[in-house]
Amino acid sequence: MKLLISTMLAMIAMPAAFGQHQTFSVTPDASEVRMKLNTTHEVVSGSFHVQSGSVDFDRSAHQISGMVIVAAGSGKTGNDSRDKKMNKDVLKTDQFAFVSFAPKSYQGNIVSSGTSSIQVRGVFTLLGVAHDLTISMQIQMDGQKTMVKAHFAVPYVDWGLKNPSFLFWKAENNVDIDLNLVGKTSK
Repeated sequence: MKLLISTMLAMIAMPAAFGQHQTFSVTPDASEVRMKLNTTHEVVSGSFHVQSGSVDFDRSAHQISGMVIVAAGSGKTGNDSRDKKMNKDVLKTDQFAFVSFAPKSYQGNIVSSGTSSIQVRGVFTLLGVAHDLTISMQIQMDGQKTMVKAHFAVPYVDWGLKNPSFLFWKAENNVDIDLNLVGKTSK
């Protein structure tokens, strides 16, 4: 009798467990990456184009995988000569066309509808070098429509990129990033 009850409970729970796997597909034209770099004379703000993104996750097993790819040469700060220098000297876009983030695990709960706050650990690849990074993310799910927001700092100088400071114009060694992803989540 206990075996029969256990088997029935397992069969009832099985579809719910399998139903937790979902895919978040990013809509690039509705998504953006904003950056902010503090300097001694101004705050440099800009944006980058999200090239693509697809993230698979399983709410029941706390598993996550996939990748979000940003076009490194798409950065616009409102100053063409600064953008050219950023692309050539800092991001080296002639060699490294993309910046990416590949999530590997997360902590917290992703609810099927409403707002969730999670910590995502993954690999941020910049200039072809992988760096471990944990990012706090807010996820808003409304049916299939999904929005992901995150704010984090990239220690670009510690990661081997050139600080663009010159003479009396000094830039901080970290750049603030606001990630805004919009897309659809499907089963």
